[in-house]
Amino acid sequence: AGLALWPGFLSAREEAGLARELEPLLRRQRYQPQHWDRAIHGYRETEKSQWSQESLAILQRVWDTAFPPGVPQLSLVHVLDLEKSGYIKPHVDSVKFCGCTIAGLSLLSASVMRLVSEKTPEDWVELLLEPRSLYILRGPARYEFTHEILRDEESFFDGRKVPRERRVSVVCRNLPAPPTLT
Repeated sequence: AGLALWPGFLSAREEAGLARELEPLLRRQRYQPQHWDRAIHGYRETEKSQWSQESLAILQRVWDTAFPPGVPQLSLVHVLDLEKSGYIKPHVDSVKFCGCTIAGLSLLSASVMRLVSEKTPEDWVELLLEPRSLYILRGPARYEFTHEILRDEESFFDGRKVPRERRVSVVCRNLPAPPTLT
C-alpha cells in the first residue's frame, strides 16, 4: 500500500530536456564517495527551485499526480545523480526533512528499487525504474519500508540483469508535518 509506478511518465523529449537543464548544475560537482548519513554512495546532488517553463510543466504533472490539492510542497526539488557504480543503501527518509509523500522521476538509466518491511523483512517488493518513469512512495511504503537502489552487480529484475549506467532522479516532496505539542 502506498506505492505507485508509472512507466513512460515522460516522453523521450521531456527526459532529454530535463537532463539538458540539469547537466550544467551537476557537471560543476565531483561525485562523492558517500553521503553524510552513509546511505548514498557514488553520487552528486543539488536542489533546484528555478526551472524552465518546459520543466516546470513536467513538475506540475508530477505534483498533480502525486500530491492531493493544497498539500504544501518543498520549494526545492532534490536532484540526485548516481554514477554507474553508485547506489543507495536501504533507508527510510527522515520525517524531519520531508512529509508523507516522495515522488521521483528516473532519468538516463534503468535501475531496480527494493522496498523491505522494517517489521517483517520477508515482506519486500522490487520495482523496475525504467528511464522516464515516475515512482511514488506514501503512507506505509514511505514510513514502514526501507527503500534502496541496487548496485549494478545486484541489479536484477524478474531474473534478468538490468544494466546500470549513470542515473539521475528528480525527487519532489511535500513539507514535513508540523511538530505536535505534547
